Amino acid sequence: MRTPTPDSPRIRGRWTRMGSAAAATAALAVAGLGTAATAHADTAAADPEVSTKAIAAQVAKAHVRYEKACGATPKKGYAACDALRVTGGTTAFMEKQAALKGIAPKTVSPKASSDSPTGYGPSDLQSAYGLTDAASSAGTGETVAIVDAYDDPNAESDLAAYRSHYGLPDCTTDNGCFTKVGQTGSTTSLPSADSGWAGEESLDLDMVSATCPKCNILLVEAKSASDANLGTAVNEAVKLGAKFVSNSYGGSESSSDTSYDSKYYNHPGVAITASAGDEAYGAEYPAASKYVTAVGGTALKTSSDSRGWTESVWKTSSTEGTGSGCSAYDAKPSWQTDTGCAKRMIADVSAVADPATGVSVYDTYGSDGTGWNTYGGTSASSPIIASVYALAGTPGSSDYPARYPYNAAGTSALNDVTSGSNGTCSTSYFCTARSGYDGPTGWGTPEGTDAFGAS
Repeated sequence: MRTPTPDSPRIRGRWTRMGSAAAATAALAVAGLGTAATAHADTAAADPEVSTKAIAAQVAKAHVRYEKACGATPKKGYAACDALRVTGGTTAFMEKQAALKGIAPKTVSPKASSDSPTGYGPSDLQSAYGLTDAASSAGTGETVAIVDAYDDPNAESDLAAYRSHYGLPDCTTDNGCFTKVGQTGSTTSLPSADSGWAGEESLDLDMVSATCPKCNILLVEAKSASDANLGTAVNEAVKLGAKFVSNSYGGSESSSDTSYDSKYYNHPGVAITASAGDEAYGAEYPAASKYVTAVGGTALKTSSDSRGWTESVWKTSSTEGTGSGCSAYDAKPSWQTDTGCAKRMIADVSAVADPATGVSVYDTYGSDGTGWNTYGGTSASSPIIASVYALAGTPGSSDYPARYPYNAAGTSALNDVTSGSNGTCSTSYFCTARSGYDGPTGWGTPEGTDAFGAS
């Protein structure tokens, strides 16, 4: 059994976002602060003379240091979370702030004190993935489940702080929006707490909130990070009615994976997403399951083109970047037709995961839980994609929703990611982006919800 991750200092930084030059509140509304913009009107308005091209050039300089939230590579039969916490450097947001104000960029410091975030917020993610309209109108009545190991005692209060800051609707136990249970479904018999996994849980809850603000959220906490306990938690999430289940964890593949498929991940009518991993080229499980949507990771930056954003394969080093690859054990699903891999190929789709272009997260559990942090890793991309599925509506009762993006392959419903690589491989598209399908980013990232709903 994996021992709990030792406490380590959390990050707090300062953040503001690009906005309109008309007024400070308008600038902040575009910044991802939503209806809470007036509460943060002390932030300066954007400089109307700063061009989009100049901002994009500055954002490209983003560079950070980070650490694994859940410690070292897990032993056989166990998983680690795929969350990466920024511990220093300058994020894309901070570079943009500096460009807009004409000042030198600030840096993240592990002991910095701030009352606002340093990473992407809800309006940024919604803008980048064409979800602004859907996020404001869809998701009511849908439940996105988050499966993680161990307990986060502050999960609900931290979720409330995140949503309050961004002006999102309340999501609490009292109003029925938020539910936290152990892997047996108990609301009182919960696993032991773990600081690293608590950061993972906050990341997951915040990404659901950012992408699908009207969705209900079910947090299912496994009693350990074993594949069996995490799988049991997935079954419990489905039993409790969730039609969308995000799994931001993974471990090495094994010959047991095919049996885990049938025991834990074979749920027709449920969209199950899994992180592709953070250790660059190479396959991990449960992303390799033929029943899940394997989610790769990108670097997401502003652009001067019509979309306003650009993406490439996330890779920081030879051992740090989005996972991808050809499974050694899992059979190829019928809807996956690439010819270079005879078995299941990872990934299917992707979303932001680069810590340098990371997302804002609020977490206060443990000595390293000091409030606002910036996170990356494919732990961010999995709950984002699960929430896009929820915005698209309830899957067909006999469907495997992993098929849906393949039905939209090559259309404007997906942003094709065509640049970058996550390593070296004998079959080029296993690790290198190209036009159309490739391993690191699948068919691309969402542009609206059309690629994620039943046709």
